[in-house]
Amino acid sequence: MNPAFPFLTVLVLLPAGAALVVAAVPSSARLAVRAVGLAGSLATLGFAIATTVEFSGGRGTFQMVSVHPWISSLGISWSLGIDGISLFLVLMTTVLFPVAFAAAGDQSCDKSFVAWMLVLEAACIGSFLSLDVLIFFLFFELTLVPVYFLISGWGHERRGYAATKFFLYTLAASAFLLVGILALVAIHANETGVTTFDVRQLASTRLSGTEGVVLLLAFTAAFAVKAPIFPFHTWSPDAYRESPAAGAVVLAGVMAKLGTYGIVRFDLELFPRAVVTLAPLILTLGVIGIIYGGIVAAVQRDLKRLVAYSSLAHIGFIVVGAFALTGPALSGAVLQMVNHGIYTAALFLLIAMIYKRLGSFSTADLTGLQSKAPVLAGVFTVTMLASIGVPGLNGFVGEFLILSGTFLTHRWWAVVATAGVVLAAVYLLWAYQQVFHGVPTDREAAFTEMTWREGLYMAPLVAIIVFLGVFPGPVLSRITPSVDRLLEHVEAVAHPRVPALGRPERASTLSVRVGTAEYRATRGGVKAAEANRPEAGK
Repeated sequence: MNPAFPFLTVLVLLPAGAALVVAAVPSSARLAVRAVGLAGSLATLGFAIATTVEFSGGRGTFQMVSVHPWISSLGISWSLGIDGISLFLVLMTTVLFPVAFAAAGDQSCDKSFVAWMLVLEAACIGSFLSLDVLIFFLFFELTLVPVYFLISGWGHERRGYAATKFFLYTLAASAFLLVGILALVAIHANETGVTTFDVRQLASTRLSGTEGVVLLLAFTAAFAVKAPIFPFHTWSPDAYRESPAAGAVVLAGVMAKLGTYGIVRFDLELFPRAVVTLAPLILTLGVIGIIYGGIVAAVQRDLKRLVAYSSLAHIGFIVVGAFALTGPALSGAVLQMVNHGIYTAALFLLIAMIYKRLGSFSTADLTGLQSKAPVLAGVFTVTMLASIGVPGLNGFVGEFLILSGTFLTHRWWAVVATAGVVLAAVYLLWAYQQVFHGVPTDREAAFTEMTWREGLYMAPLVAIIVFLGVFPGPVLSRITPSVDRLLEHVEAVAHPRVPALGRPERASTLSVRVGTAEYRATRGGVKAAEANRPEAGK
C-alpha cells in the first residue's frame, strides 16, 4: 500500500461518514438503517486490520502520521499518529463496535441509536490517534454526547438518572483537563516563543516541580473519572447497570480505556518528573481500587453491578502497571487494556442474554441455567476464567506482567495487588455457582440455549481471549518498542529519580521473561533487553 495514504484519517472518517449516511436514510427504512450501521462498523474494522498489517513492528515512534494545519495562528492542527501503545486499542475498538451492533437486536434498526453508535466509534478512534492535545480533548469530550443519549434513550429503569450522573461527572472533570492543556501550551509558548498543541513538542517543555505536579493532577482528574479510578468511580456502577447491552459493551470495553490511555500517552509523556513524584500516591489509589472493587463485587447480587465493580478492580491493575515505571509492568498495562475490553464486553453480552430470557440481573432470581443451556454456560466459564486471570487465557498475561514488573520496583504494592486475583476468583466463581449450578425452578424451565446468531458474535471474542492467552508474542512485540521509548523519555527527564526508585535493593540486575521478550531492571532503569527484544514479525 502507498505509505502516504492517510490511513488514520480514513479510520476516523469512515464511521463518521456512515453516521451521516444513516442520518439521510428514512427512519421507516429500518433494515437499511441496520445494514448501513453494520456495514460502516465492519468497513472500519477492515481498515483497522489493514492499518495493523501496514504497521511496522520493532519501531517505537509514531507511524502513518497525518498532519494538516487547522488554526495555524494558534498552532492547532489535525495531527494523527499511531504507535504500539495505540495500535491494538484502535483494533479492539473496531472489533467491539460490530459486535455491539450485532448484539443490539431491534435497537440496531433504530436510526438514532445507530447514528449515535457510529459517532461514538469515530470519537473513540480519534481519541486514540490524536497527537494534537486540543484535537484529543475535542474527541474525548465528543464521546460524552452519544453515550448520554444511548443510556437515556435505550437503557433500563433508572436510565435518566444514570445518564445525567455520567454526563455531569465526566464533564466537570474534563474542565480540569482543558485548563491544564491551555496552561501547558502557555508555558511552552513562553519558553520557546512557539504556540503548539502537538504532544511531541509539548513533551520538551521544562516545568518546575510544582507546575508539573499541578498540571499532572489536572490531566489525571479527567482521566481518573473516565477510566474510572478509585475514588472517582461512583458514576460507573449506575451507568453500566442501566446501559443497554451495546452501550455497556462500548462503555466498559472502549470508553474506560480512554482514561487509562490518556494516563499512558499524556501523563507519562508530558509530566515525567511529576509522575515519579506522585507515583506512590497513584499506585496506592490503584491498589485500593483493586481491593475495594473486589470486596464490593463479592457482595453484589446484581450481575451487571458485579461486573462494574470487577471492572474497577481491573482498571486498578492497569493503573498500577502504568505507574510502576518498568518495562514489563507498562507493557502489561497496555496489553491489559485490550484484554479487559474483550472479556468485560463478553461478560456484559452474556448477562444481556440471560436478561433477555428471564428479565432479571439478580442472582437471587437465577439458578440451574447450566442444565438448560450448557453452551452458554461454557462460554460464560471461559470468559469468567479470563477475567480471573487463569493461565492460557488473555487475562493472565497482562496481570502477570503488571505484577512481576511492579514487584521489581514497588514490591509491597505488588504483593497487596495480588490479593485482587484471589478476590476475583471468589466473586466470579460464587456468581457462577449461584446462577448456573443447582436445580432450575419453574422460572428457569423455559430458559433456552444460546442461538446461532448469539454464538456468531460471541465467537470472535472467545477466539481473541484464547489467542492472546496462548500466543501474546505478536502483540507484545509491537507494544514493547513504544513502551521502551516512553520509559527512556521518563528516565531522561526525571533522572536520577527514576533509577533511584527503580533500583532493586538486593541485586544489581533482575529480569522477567515472557516468551522471547526479556525485561531487565538495573541501576539504569527497567526496559526490554535489546538482545532479546522480539522481532517485528514474531
